[in-house]
Amino acid sequence: MAKTLRIGVLALQGAFIEHIHALNTLRELEHISQVTEVRNKAELDQVDALIIPGGESTAIALIAERCGILDDLREFVRTKPTWGTCAGLILLSKNAVHTKKGGQQLLNALPVTVSRNQFGRQVDSFTIKLTSKCLEDISRKDAEGNPQPFDYVFIRAPAIVSLDDPEVEPLVQLPPGHGQTEASEHGLLVAVKYRNMLGTSFHPELTNDNRWHRYFVRMALEHI
Repeated sequence: MAKTLRIGVLALQGAFIEHIHALNTLRELEHISQVTEVRNKAELDQVDALIIPGGESTAIALIAERCGILDDLREFVRTKPTWGTCAGLILLSKNAVHTKKGGQQLLNALPVTVSRNQFGRQVDSFTIKLTSKCLEDISRKDAEGNPQPFDYVFIRAPAIVSLDDPEVEPLVQLPPGHGQTEASEHGLLVAVKYRNMLGTSFHPELTNDNRWHRYFVRMALEHI
């Protein structure tokens, strides 16, 4: 019997509704039995995999702490499939720079260093079309059979500036020139995979393209 997946989306703040919509479009294509909002330990205990959405990373951490779920999240993400997008990537990481004064709570799980708001303010948001090798198996094809690019949406996005464990696998790197530091001259890293964890700087839930959600579902099924 094929495995099925119960996926939760952390619904404390940010773009959780958009992730739920994207996942629901996959229920007939992938092995998803349930998609649910997660706000407390009881709901977290009912899911096999979790998406931590974009939003405001400091706010999500504060709300999680006040709701008494922060430590439960730390325990969950260490062993169960978890995907952090934008603010979720910051929360999932072990290290963050350019945080607000006084720092912020992290889940301390994904061994990378992220730079918060690496691409500037809201007015500096942008979309770039890229073809990514990690999506080849689920890529849409054009009339000539070539993979169609994905629309990568960046809104006050972080970037991954250091891989702090040799097992971290880089997935997507931007072309040179995007970002606000010298690292942008060589192309900033915006997606990585590490064991049961996926971290992305961009917002796939804000597109009509569900390929990154399919990628996560397939990755999660390998870890349950």
